[in-house]
Amino acid sequence: MRDSTVATAVELRAKCAAEIDSFGRLGYFNDRPWLRTAFETVPREHFTPDRVWVPQRGQDGLYPGLDRHEQPEQWLEAVYSPRLALITQIADGTVRIEDGPADSSDFTASISCPAVVVDMLHYLNPRPDERVLEIGTGTGYSSALLAHRIGAGNVTSVELQADLAASAHGRLHTLGYGGVQVHVADGEAGWEQGAPYDRLISTVGIHRVPPAWPRQVRPGGLIITPISTPLGSDALLWLQPDGDGSAHGGLITGVAFMKLKSQRQRAPWRELGWPRFPDWTVTVGRDGEQRIRTSS
Repeated sequence: MRDSTVATAVELRAKCAAEIDSFGRLGYFNDRPWLRTAFETVPREHFTPDRVWVPQRGQDGLYPGLDRHEQPEQWLEAVYSPRLALITQIADGTVRIEDGPADSSDFTASISCPAVVVDMLHYLNPRPDERVLEIGTGTGYSSALLAHRIGAGNVTSVELQADLAASAHGRLHTLGYGGVQVHVADGEAGWEQGAPYDRLISTVGIHRVPPAWPRQVRPGGLIITPISTPLGSDALLWLQPDGDGSAHGGLITGVAFMKLKSQRQRAPWRELGWPRFPDWTVTVGRDGEQRIRTSS
């Protein structure tokens, strides 16, 4: 007998991949066949908790919950909605999913939307057998995609919350990715014991790049992380470590991420290295071409 639930998940996964491949000028899977294979192979539903919140207020003003057992079709469709993140924790767990729809928007853990997961891994682009440090294990989904590409034994992931780390490791082990090293630690410190890594990816946002990260990635390696900006959104940042604890890089695209717990309070933008608005110049040419630069 055909397992309709599994078949539906496979179909939704393929549909989600096709939609993601239409985003941007060339699609997020562009020139990354390994990433599409990993996405279509790793069951995202396996890494999504049975009960989650949807980060869009309902007509009652509350964030609705989704229960896999009570609303199986809606839950699965949400899992494979390309641009929908699903909230797995509010206010560090003080708001309980068992209590139903939530009023608080203090989201402290989630499974990122498929499109953003794919986009970040597209830019990280690890090669087979490279060693990657992941900051923020979460549900373990991104760890599994990485393991599919580079081998579970080459993935080291750190998660601040012990219960999330244990759940993620269990899910990974069930799928045959038990070799992923999941450690309970503050991601701001990275994981020195396994350094140097070829690449580092953070699934949580930052205001300031932790000094430990460039030190723990080999010279010429790559760091991909969301970083806050004073322009109304976060941005995806790439950095290439120089080998002496410093790094250089630039911004890629706009994103939105929860912040490292140790960086939830933001310092003034000037202290974070951002130019003041008076430091920006705007030039408009005769043809209407506009150029914006900073002089600092």
